[in-house]
Amino acid sequence: MRCASGMNTTRVAASFAFSAALACAGIQLGQHFLPKLRGSLPTVQQLAVVALAVASEAKDAHAKDAPQIAAPAKVAAENGLPDPVGAGPADVPEASASAAAPAAVEFEITDVMSATEQKIVQATLTGNGREHMTAHLRNNSPTPLRVTIPAGQVLESGRSRVVVVRTAEAELMPAQSADIKLVTAALLSSNTVADAPYRLSYSGADRVAAFLAWTADHQELSAAAIQTAVLALTENLPLNAVAKFASANGTAGTLGTDAFRVETGDIIAALSALRASGVGMETIAMTVDPQLRIEAMIEPLSREAAKRYFGISEEREWDFWKHELLEGNPTTRHYALFGIARFYPDIALQMLPKWAREAQTHPVYRTAAVQALADTQRAEALPILRQIAAEVGPQTELGKTAMQAAAFLDRRLTDLATRPQVVAFRGKERVSGL
Repeated sequence: MRCASGMNTTRVAASFAFSAALACAGIQLGQHFLPKLRGSLPTVQQLAVVALAVASEAKDAHAKDAPQIAAPAKVAAENGLPDPVGAGPADVPEASASAAAPAAVEFEITDVMSATEQKIVQATLTGNGREHMTAHLRNNSPTPLRVTIPAGQVLESGRSRVVVVRTAEAELMPAQSADIKLVTAALLSSNTVADAPYRLSYSGADRVAAFLAWTADHQELSAAAIQTAVLALTENLPLNAVAKFASANGTAGTLGTDAFRVETGDIIAALSALRASGVGMETIAMTVDPQLRIEAMIEPLSREAAKRYFGISEEREWDFWKHELLEGNPTTRHYALFGIARFYPDIALQMLPKWAREAQTHPVYRTAAVQALADTQRAEALPILRQIAAEVGPQTELGKTAMQAAAFLDRRLTDLATRPQVVAFRGKERVSGL
């Protein structure tokens, strides 16, 4: 070892130099002299202080001897040149510059069926057998997972079967749980519509697979319309099994499908979606019933969609009502009187009293004409109804109907007068022909 030089001649430095010299010379100390020698040696703390002092003196000496180099910006300024560095990152806060970006979490992608088979995910399913399902998922693996529940996945609870309509997914860290709300549709009209536990099924839903793929790009379709379309594909239910309106022929559905009855607008939306997705409509039973078209046209909320589905243009709508009244299906011809009253009230106020007073007209049409007068929602119809009741006699069936219609219209007019009208029907040009 080379002995140090240039140090201060303190006792600590001398002791350090003495011990170093002894080490260099290789002098072997006897056991008798060791205790005294150790007492004269410096402690560890003293050695550290000496080392720091030496390093500081060496740094100062090097700084004095080193040539001074001017900063680039200063040199450029003295020579009339632009700053070669510019503003640079000097103004960036030290904490921001030194902060490291957090590492992105890499999720392993898996579907719920595979994950539950491998027992890396625990799935608890609860649904109502129709449109609602909640999936409680827990990640039991040490790996972050992105769990997918695909559209078309079938879920079962006893004899009830539903299918997932829209794909859903959840990102789960290890030991993390999450609840996912699923949109489902019943595959059977015999499903029990009540909250119950469900389980994943290996069964497929081939009949609705193409339709569900189409709905992925049509998020505007309601759950009720999707449900109606699915049952049309799986069971081909007739109109009276899914419609809320009463059947014109007086036959009620006997399939126990009340839980799956929907509004007329949902039926039209379902049929429109089926046709747009490529389904052959000649095989769908509910399209055969002639009542659907006129019911959809009478209902204000479904009328515009029905015109598009049945191809009824704005210019030809009056011809539609005229044709339905004069040449339509015998069981629904009188329905046209209500359509005329709702959408052509000026014509109805002139035409319907004649139909109601004509003794040779079938009683069904006379009754419908009286009831339709109330549907005009016009104050002028109120004295007409009371006059018809007085003419035919208040004790007759037609007279009672006229009085009931007058009372209904009176309440309706009072209600309309006390609140602002929200829905205003578009005015029609005057037509003739009846």
